[in-house]
Amino acid sequence: MSSSRRHFIKVSAVSAMLPEGLAAWDEAQDNRSVSPNDRVRIALIGAGGQGTDDTLTALRVPGVELVAVADVYQGRLDRAQERWGEKTPIFVTRDHREVLARPDVDAVIIATPDHWHAAISIEAMNAGKDVYCQKPMVQSLDEGMKVVEAQKKTGRIFQVGSQRVSSIAYWKAKELLAAGAIGELNLVEAWWDRNDPIGAWQYSIPPDASPHTVDWERFLGHAPKRPFEPIRLFRWRNYQDYGTGVAGDLFVHLFSGIHLVCGSTGPNRIMTTGGLRCWKDGRDVPDVMLGVYDYPHAGGHPAFTLSLKVNFAAGGGESHQFRFVGQEGSMSILGNTVTLSKRAKPKEPGFTIGTFTKATQATFMKEYRAKYPEREPEMSSGRDEIYTAPRGYTDQEHHFKNWIAAIRTRKQPIEDAVYGFRAAGPALASNVSYFQNKPVKWDPDAMKVG
Repeated sequence: MSSSRRHFIKVSAVSAMLPEGLAAWDEAQDNRSVSPNDRVRIALIGAGGQGTDDTLTALRVPGVELVAVADVYQGRLDRAQERWGEKTPIFVTRDHREVLARPDVDAVIIATPDHWHAAISIEAMNAGKDVYCQKPMVQSLDEGMKVVEAQKKTGRIFQVGSQRVSSIAYWKAKELLAAGAIGELNLVEAWWDRNDPIGAWQYSIPPDASPHTVDWERFLGHAPKRPFEPIRLFRWRNYQDYGTGVAGDLFVHLFSGIHLVCGSTGPNRIMTTGGLRCWKDGRDVPDVMLGVYDYPHAGGHPAFTLSLKVNFAAGGGESHQFRFVGQEGSMSILGNTVTLSKRAKPKEPGFTIGTFTKATQATFMKEYRAKYPEREPEMSSGRDEIYTAPRGYTDQEHHFKNWIAAIRTRKQPIEDAVYGFRAAGPALASNVSYFQNKPVKWDPDAMKVG
């Protein structure tokens, strides 16, 4: 008979597992007073939806204040003043270099289109700023080690914005897997399906977008030159020139979470397929992508296979989940909840003897029952254990708390440049496999195509 038990994950207990330098943040610490010397002054570079959400989250951390915002669209700068500069105006500019030159900026949130991530991250660290860079850390594989090297050279605090790495649910799953809760791991599967226009990146385009209100050349940066076309700015994820498609937007989250739970550095073989099935709006990236990844035996985990799937036209509705499968059970993560499922194996293997002669069947059964004495029919048995985070907990806020704690202690956070590239690398190699229609070998330790 199946039973279910629910447990609450304690934030302080899981935080104690985090690497040195990432403080446990409980209610008392959240409410503590912060001295002027501990205040962290941040700037936002890229004030779109994600950057705005990141900034609102960062400002919930005690002792954090916003002093500047940069964006290529004037309307977002005006909105930033409406939101954050009503009492005391903040500095706003279309040129991120003016933000990096300011002595009152300690750290920056980089939430630009993907093709700007590496360049601004390196500029910011060279300017003495700590960095929170949205995922994926880079747009192309050849940029990854440049960011890693800049972080090592400058010693700046660098955090990649894939918040699952700080989630207490994922840390609980890591603990359960390491304790043998599902036996030896052999398969991981994850999916993230959507079925609405916003989920498929059809973001709103402001009616006042024009060459007057948009610094078009600054947006393009090193991307191919082309005439002003606002859809490319406000729906940049749809284009290879500026974004990284499904793999860079969503697969990278899944990689970062899998690597945390399994203690892995990454796969060594990558194969993807898919296509543009529904959202034929001029985009040049697929809206359905499936990937299969081979992870070699390494560190504390056995060899296993990973399957990833994203479908932007899932008529059954949005859904997402992780599932870790072992020989003795399975474990799934959905939001802030971890479910551990186990079902007892049959006590005997069973038999398929209907095609044997009656005499052979009798001989077989005599030998079988000698080894497996007949007993009462077994009832299906098993149990589910459910672990969930406290009400109101968000991994995004926890991730920002980890970043701010690292800034104050000057110890690298959990998702530094190396970790960030080990998540971004397989995601970007997924695009290589898709567009070149071939498997890709990846060296997860050297972080390069093998």
